[in-house]
Amino acid sequence: MIKQLKKVGNGNALFLDKAILELAGLEEGGEVQLTVHNGSIIITPAYPEPVSKERFEAALGRVVTERREVLRRLAE
Repeated sequence: MIKQLKKVGNGNALFLDKAILELAGLEEGGEVQLTVHNGSIIITPAYPEPVSKERFEAALGRVVTERREVLRRLAE
């Protein structure tokens, strides 16, 4: 997926779709940890919660069902 940085004040912002936030275990207003490794930026939740396989599969199923059209466009 390719995203475009948007100028905001003196910096730039990266806007993430709700479906991506859900899949990554992030939420609006949540804190993230940024790590730079070999020129790549890795974004992870600052305080990740352990997720059971069952909870993950349920959330994934919900996101795929509710966001099917968005996921299809992201895949293009």
